[in-house]
Amino acid sequence: MTLSAITDRLRAAETAAGRAPGSVTLIAVSKVQPEDRVRAVLAQGQRIFGENRVQEAQGRWPAFQQEFQDVELHLIGPLQTNKARAAVEMFDVIHTVDRLKLAQTLARLADERGTCPDLFLQVNTGAEPQKAGVLPEDADRLIAEVRALSLPLIGLMCIPPVDQDSAQHFKHLAEIAGRNDLPGLSMGMSDDFEAAVALGATHIRVGSAIFGTRSD
Repeated sequence: MTLSAITDRLRAAETAAGRAPGSVTLIAVSKVQPEDRVRAVLAQGQRIFGENRVQEAQGRWPAFQQEFQDVELHLIGPLQTNKARAAVEMFDVIHTVDRLKLAQTLARLADERGTCPDLFLQVNTGAEPQKAGVLPEDADRLIAEVRALSLPLIGLMCIPPVDQDSAQHFKHLAEIAGRNDLPGLSMGMSDDFEAAVALGATHIRVGSAIFGTRSD
């Protein structure tokens, strides 16, 4: 599949859900993709990209950003506290805040810098032990704690279990966001983003359907 095909699918999903064209942000997940594939997608006009690791982004994006100056970078992988400074310097949006200690570190850095990336709180809707994310029953408390730090929390993110119906997890995430007045929902990937759009996604994260199979 190609960027144009995914964009067509996204526009169709928005229309089917009664949503305005362009109301959902497409994040092209470029993690571990070869640079020629990333360049090709940049050349087609895509400017919003997701990376999983701070170090990989540091090695890839500075040169691209000199050439394509309107690139917007989203961190979609787990963030270690000791990488927080590098993350806030590199990324425009961080989707994976999942604990108070990390939020406190981001708040300190925001005070130092005078700016902070927009933040999503990651919710482990499937309570999977191998995945990052706050458990759903603890999400309201962490949302309140992050807000108390005056951080720019704009929404929630989830990665549903691969062997379960994604829609149920999207609904759950939307319920948590709704009762906390959070407008952003980062949910939906290559195989399920239409369902995510139907259930209120504001950001979808699509990798293999745009770039092809990853090299990892």
